[in-house]
Amino acid sequence: MEEQRETLQRIISTLANKNDEIHSFIDMLNQTIQNVQINSSNVISELDDEFDGLYSILDEMKGSMASAIQQEQAHKIHALRNQLSQCSSALESSEELLELAVQSLDIKDPVKFSETFMKMLTVFSFFSLMCLKAARQIKDRVTMASAFRISLKPEVSDSMTHLMVDFTQERHALQSVKFLPVPKAPVIDLAACLVIDNCITVSWRMPEEDSRVDHFVLEYRKTNFDGFARVKDEQSWELIDYIKATEYTLSAFVFNLDNTSSHLNLKVEDSYVEWEPTGGKGQEKVKGKENKCRSGASPKRTSVGGKAIVKGSRDRFAGESYTVLGNTAIESGQHYWEVRAQKDCKSYSVGVAYKTLGKYDQLGKTNTSWCIHVNNWLQNTFAAKHNNKTKTLDIPAPDRLGVYCNFDGDLVWWSCSKYRLAGAKCSENTPEK
Repeated sequence: MEEQRETLQRIISTLANKNDEIHSFIDMLNQTIQNVQINSSNVISELDDEFDGLYSILDEMKGSMASAIQQEQAHKIHALRNQLSQCSSALESSEELLELAVQSLDIKDPVKFSETFMKMLTVFSFFSLMCLKAARQIKDRVTMASAFRISLKPEVSDSMTHLMVDFTQERHALQSVKFLPVPKAPVIDLAACLVIDNCITVSWRMPEEDSRVDHFVLEYRKTNFDGFARVKDEQSWELIDYIKATEYTLSAFVFNLDNTSSHLNLKVEDSYVEWEPTGGKGQEKVKGKENKCRSGASPKRTSVGGKAIVKGSRDRFAGESYTVLGNTAIESGQHYWEVRAQKDCKSYSVGVAYKTLGKYDQLGKTNTSWCIHVNNWLQNTFAAKHNNKTKTLDIPAPDRLGVYCNFDGDLVWWSCSKYRLAGAKCSENTPEK
């Protein structure tokens, strides 16, 4: 009976969880429908703006072309009207000469007719040397000479075909442009996605090859539950831009080093630390002043999931404690991170500690800290340390150490490649990296 009740209770719990997931999925679908409507309206509005811009450009081009045609028209009409005026003057002189010739036909006196004929002949042979003297005598009386020098061909043609616009090629080019078919959305390649070492590798592919794709944009958000993402109380989306490849690896546990806690002989930049022998010289007074000021300060804490970012919450390490803490305190969950050392690194330790670690304490020499120590100075040693006790590890020292901290399970594991090197049980305060 009790076993059946327990089974029924599990079924009810499963159904309740599934109902919650379905409700969340329905909310997400409704929200998606609403977003589709809003985004479609926005796209149509942007489309109208784009085509209005094209129309504006075409109207501007039309005005410029029409102005060029009108200027050509004015130029040709002006030239033709000047030529028309000259032809009218020539016609008037020609008519006077014609009237004079008709009158000469009525002259009966041979001598007088001969004189008149010679005058007429002089006009027609204006540039003849034989009649040059006679032409000069009648030049003022007869003005018909210009009528014979004028060209009876229009100075300009009436053709305007050179200003005609042919948009055939442009029309074909515009019709061949595919505005709407933008690159299709990538498809997540589930088989190539990977979750390992607290990192998530997201892989995707294009449904079809498209040479216009320059880069990808990845949006993601973190959730603390299984199943469909909730619409309510959801975390904000984070964005990674300009991804050139078709995969990207996200680290679920990202932190840097807190240089406000580091020993003055350590040079700290983000996640990089380097020994600096002269770093502490001449700075003891400044260091003491800073420590005094910080001693009564309250920690500045920002919550990030199961971790807390702590800044300016403690004194710098001093004395022979050449130590620097991470800027993120672990308060819950399971976390993994790695530390890589350069080949010329002589000695270093990687570990976790409680917040109560003193400014003069060294990792592994107190009951509140654990570490793996690598020594390449005078002799090569590789050991795990805790509470001032050392356990030598009988394997070659690696250039990369991994730390797995299961806060909820009170367990810290150190790993290198495929080997599990050491483990430690933790149970009291929050350990820091």
